[in-house]
Amino acid sequence: MSRHPRDRYLTVYGRKPVLEVLQASDIEVARVLLASGARGAIVDRIRAAAAARDVPILDRSPKEVSRVSRRPKQDQGVAADVEAPAMGPIEGWLERRDGPAALLALDGVTTPANVGMILRTATVLGLDGVIVPRRGTATIGPLVIKASAGLAFRASILRCATIEDGLSAAKMAGFCVYGLRDQRAEALENLTARARAVFVLGNESEGIGAGTETLVDQWVRIPMSRAGDSLNVACAAAICAYAARSRC
Repeated sequence: MSRHPRDRYLTVYGRKPVLEVLQASDIEVARVLLASGARGAIVDRIRAAAAARDVPILDRSPKEVSRVSRRPKQDQGVAADVEAPAMGPIEGWLERRDGPAALLALDGVTTPANVGMILRTATVLGLDGVIVPRRGTATIGPLVIKASAGLAFRASILRCATIEDGLSAAKMAGFCVYGLRDQRAEALENLTARARAVFVLGNESEGIGAGTETLVDQWVRIPMSRAGDSLNVACAAAICAYAARSRC
């Protein structure tokens, strides 16, 4: 299955972030787009760093650079496509992967810092992947990358158009879908999860969406000391990730 460019590269924009990825020898940079007329010491350093690594620099109009960055007010006239070797469409990953697996899935998680921290947690704890829909979830850009401490470049990010598409594909491949909510659910500590499991984390304020609810096989909760208490979604993801890794 061929990979769409959006499922192959992460776009980094801004002069300092682009210079940083060029200076990181363990990060593969496919190309740099530089707005015609861009000047300054840091631009000279970007050009030198790219030349040292044989990374092509494409001189383009500011509008063309912003079309790639999608952030015309923040890109400072420079953007780079960075290889994300473990990112790709979920269908391809499912075709290649047999046996037990534990995943997280993001349903409407729109805060970049939360997405970045979740990717970092899942990678550090050794989860098999994170389902990150293109729609309804924060774009995987510099803010997500920063919050992930750079691990977004290496994280197993499973892309799909919508969360419903991703979960439906996982269910067809034998995954049990566990939805996280505050009440009327099995305590996470008591759960004996299936060998192929995906834990769904909902929106920061509204939780799991109505469309996603129909795909949940079992509801689970993180026990709280007081009724009405809740955790930040990234903190909840860390607890779920640890439980998934130890129980799946």
